[in-house]
Amino acid sequence: MKKFLTLITVICLFSTVKVNACTNFLITKGASADGSTMISYAADSHVLYGELYHYQAADYPEGAMRDLYDWDSGRYLGQIPEVSHTYNVVGNMNEWQLAIGETTYGGLECLWGGKGLMDYGTLIYISLQRCKTAREAIRNIAELTAQHGYISEGESFSIADTEEVWIMEVIGKGKFGKGMVWVARRIPDGYVSGHANQARIQTFPLKGKNVLTSKDFDKFMTNKKIDCIYAEDVISFAKANNLYVGKDEDFSFSDVYAPVDFSGARGCDLRVWAMFNKVADGMDAYWDYATGRDIKRAKPYVKGQPQTVENFPSNRMPLWVLPKEKVSVRDMMNFMRDHLEGTELDMSLDLGAGPFHCPYRWRPMDFEVDGQAYCHERTTATQQTGFSFVTQSNSQNIPGMGGIIWFGVDDAASTVYCPMYTTMTEIPLCFREGNGSMMEYSETAAFWIFNQVSNFAYTKYDYIHPEIAEKQDYYEEMWIKETAAFRNKFTEIYDSEGEKGVMKNLMQYSNSAATNLCADWKMFYRYLFVKYMDGNVKTVQKKPEGYKYYAPKVEQPKYSDEFYKAIIEQTGDKLKVY
Repeated sequence: MKKFLTLITVICLFSTVKVNACTNFLITKGASADGSTMISYAADSHVLYGELYHYQAADYPEGAMRDLYDWDSGRYLGQIPEVSHTYNVVGNMNEWQLAIGETTYGGLECLWGGKGLMDYGTLIYISLQRCKTAREAIRNIAELTAQHGYISEGESFSIADTEEVWIMEVIGKGKFGKGMVWVARRIPDGYVSGHANQARIQTFPLKGKNVLTSKDFDKFMTNKKIDCIYAEDVISFAKANNLYVGKDEDFSFSDVYAPVDFSGARGCDLRVWAMFNKVADGMDAYWDYATGRDIKRAKPYVKGQPQTVENFPSNRMPLWVLPKEKVSVRDMMNFMRDHLEGTELDMSLDLGAGPFHCPYRWRPMDFEVDGQAYCHERTTATQQTGFSFVTQSNSQNIPGMGGIIWFGVDDAASTVYCPMYTTMTEIPLCFREGNGSMMEYSETAAFWIFNQVSNFAYTKYDYIHPEIAEKQDYYEEMWIKETAAFRNKFTEIYDSEGEKGVMKNLMQYSNSAATNLCADWKMFYRYLFVKYMDGNVKTVQKKPEGYKYYAPKVEQPKYSDEFYKAIIEQTGDKLKVY
């Protein structure tokens, strides 16, 4: 997701490393600890403001039209007919517990800039307003773009309802035609998947009792055994426009429409590897691929040449893996906080981490030394996140309860994921759209409140971040227990007060959680600033009897030994004590 003013920054093309934003992890019902389906998402952009979008359910008269604006730039595009009724949407999840996330992978530049009205962001939020299930959303996305055209770059969509989780990958037709080509695959129940700005669907079944093409959407909606559906022309379009030469059964969506290179592996798929490595065995086999050090091809990929199976890497990661243990919502939150800890690329261990092991690098990510190109890592957790979330869709929820979008602003490693119920009709002030902006500070906006803490933590990470982690544990574990217990509590409310009573109580709960969190986080920043300012660590001392004044205990933490050694390697004898 990029939203207004982020068109340039979300897809950054450096001389060596392509750095895209956003990370999605997908958890099926059978793979989750409580039977929920879950998707996670980080909207990463240096100019994206973190706020919780809301679309109120509404009714429209016959003939009503909907104005469309490009999600990235705000440019007016035109109108399409409105439907008679739209659903309540909170963030990227609606009242029916349908959730949609995305990552932009770009793909072949010749397929960018198509004509039409539909961009990726508009597709997401229109689908959330109009659809109840993942299958309805897939159909809606395909039909809207077929009718009105598609103008964005290549996108991977995560689409989940209470029963199923799908990945749908799309790319436009550029100057070659209207609309887009696409493939959608259901993640097998019990498995997990992920995507992070590199197209992930490779070969896919073309025939079989569980496979359909876009001409059979009616069957797709009624036959729940279908686990793959694709645009009827997804292969013929590539062949007709000299993008692929070979057998249909060898066709790989990702390798034809978004060929992976060093940056696609190292800057993108490595984030998926990091999550897979936490939940599944055998991921060491994909380390050389994920780091971009060895992308095995029978023949080199040549930009602008039609692709064949010989150009496709043979060591790419699987689209999904079977987790060793069930994944909890707290696991999902922590997946979003990864800095490649436990690997040789751990962001806290090299000199760039500074004397207090800060696992972040300021942009640009690529640099050159003595004519050799290098890059910093693009990890899942990153400082420029506008907002991130984990959705939780559960079929056991009672009517009116909706699902939960666990929402946080700023850096995922420093945020707290707050439970927002998707039936709520009023967004808490701290998350509300229009409360501040990227260039307008607001004392009541969670985005600015959390940025104060995280940016201060970057200055003395070893000391400050553990205190942040303690508060994350406190809030998230408390809320997870409370929301799990609500299913019983709200059954009683539903029986006595009906659906409206449940909605009222849930909205009060979400608003109270967000308001109290932000008030506490303000006080937390004041506490941290007092304790750690000027490079000191101060703690309160008991006032000695008979003293009018007394000072706190003050410690001055040393730099790490590695950092002292690096200073001397650079300065020689200049700082030597004689």
